[in-house]
Amino acid sequence: MNAAAPSAVDAPSRPGLPGGPRRAGRLLGTRLSGLLPGRSDWAAVRRSPRRDLLAGLTVAVVALPLALAFGVTSGLGAQAGLVTAVVAGAVAAIFGGSNLQVSGPTGAMTVVLVPVVQRFGARGVLMVGALAGLILLALALARLGRYVRYLPTPVIEGFTAGIAVVIALQQVPAALGVTDAHGEKVWAVAADAVVRFAAHPRPVAVAVALGVAALMLLGARWRPGLPFSLLGVAAATLLAELAPVDLVRIGALPQGLPAPSLDFLDPGAIGVLLPSALAVAALAALESLLSATVADGMTVGERHDPDRELFGQGLANLAAPVFGGIPATAAIARTAVNVRAGASSKLAALTHAVALAAIVLAAAPLVGRIPLAALAGVLLATTVRMVEAGSLRALLRATRADAVVLVLTFAVTVMWDLVTAVAVGLAVAVVLALRAVARSARLEQVPLDPGEHSAEEHALLAEHIVAYRLDGPLFFAAAHTFLLELAEVADVRVVILRMSRVSTVDATGAQVLGDAVDRLRARGITVLLSGITPGHDQVLSTLGVAAELRREGLIFPDTPAAIRHARAIALAG
Repeated sequence: MNAAAPSAVDAPSRPGLPGGPRRAGRLLGTRLSGLLPGRSDWAAVRRSPRRDLLAGLTVAVVALPLALAFGVTSGLGAQAGLVTAVVAGAVAAIFGGSNLQVSGPTGAMTVVLVPVVQRFGARGVLMVGALAGLILLALALARLGRYVRYLPTPVIEGFTAGIAVVIALQQVPAALGVTDAHGEKVWAVAADAVVRFAAHPRPVAVAVALGVAALMLLGARWRPGLPFSLLGVAAATLLAELAPVDLVRIGALPQGLPAPSLDFLDPGAIGVLLPSALAVAALAALESLLSATVADGMTVGERHDPDRELFGQGLANLAAPVFGGIPATAAIARTAVNVRAGASSKLAALTHAVALAAIVLAAAPLVGRIPLAALAGVLLATTVRMVEAGSLRALLRATRADAVVLVLTFAVTVMWDLVTAVAVGLAVAVVLALRAVARSARLEQVPLDPGEHSAEEHALLAEHIVAYRLDGPLFFAAAHTFLLELAEVADVRVVILRMSRVSTVDATGAQVLGDAVDRLRARGITVLLSGITPGHDQVLSTLGVAAELRREGLIFPDTPAAIRHARAIALAG
């Protein structure tokens, strides 16, 4: 009788059949539809539109000097920062997964972009942004947003503090009024700026930068709701216009958004630019999801969708380069201002983008007159706010492992780059965590319950039978210690390995267990296993571990049964 042909129902689920691509397409369509805005988003907009509009205008006032400063710091100019805040801010507001998130250029992103500008120029940055957008879309469709929560706190705090230091170092040339400082790393550029300043001091630039920073920091303590960054930049610009002072300005800005263009696209450069795009995408995902988590914690009842947030950031980073903008991400500082201003829906973030677009259209010549030293002061104050000194002190005192990870991540961020720092910090955190887990695994000799036996029989049992209880995970990090301890067993006839408290068994742990059993049996010691859970039994059976014990009936469901068999062996011998 011939085998039945596959039915139409079975065909889509079998690889290689025509239905496979169709099923994959339907799955992709389902996931994509789940990432698009729904009715609930617009229902939230109708709750309190007036309050959202006011919150959006408030954020725009705060975001304007930051967008200008981050654009200048990135190397593409103030216009690129404004374009990013407008285009990426609007797209992320509509398609993102948080009702409260505000996106645009950030200081952390400029840290990653500066070396890209130096190596590949402006077109390379735009291409990197587009590639990062595609990567973020892929992460969203793969539903990987939820896994960012597993990043260790010392790594987050370490690179946040490192970013703050790097941003501060980036502002040293502008704050000193130096325009020709050079160096491969940001700290080298800052050092060169200090040397050049010592040769030709420009005290006015220093005074402007420190004055704006002091106004922001002191003003925030006095009246947190006032936009002191904008007030400081306006005062510095007015001073530069009225007084005969020599200050470097932003320069002329075109009115309105640049015309969309795809001239930056270069398929041949994908291989060279992909590492930088991965770094930008990783930072955008990390900073955006952390910012959304912070926003959730500042409100009651708000919960962001991490995969939709990645989707929105991906679209934002695809759209921004088309208009000459730099890669964007959500901004924790602007999001916090948005929440404190009473925002409750996406309308607030969208209003922020529209307001900035109006400023670009109406006040571009005035914006071009802003001194760079004033923007340097804005970012210097921002770096001070970024660092939570209390959190750093607490982590440094928590455990030695936390302190090592934090300090190492911080140092690598300042000396090398952010992506290397996160990779190093995460790797060290994983190694230290595995070491801690491995140390929790114990091989402990336990007393047998002798029951009703004579003293001579007790002595016989004590002399020839020993039981060990395995506690904790039996995996690659703990397996070597387990093998060394079990190899020291001597002068016994029967060994009982109690497995009921083993929490995890991986392939390495199972193989080491098999090696230990084989070594004991080679010395003439009978080995009994008890209390193996079904999940662990599957791992052992798949790898062929203890197969001979299974055939000889030396594996028992519980410890009492194993003890009875061990007594029988001891008495028979």
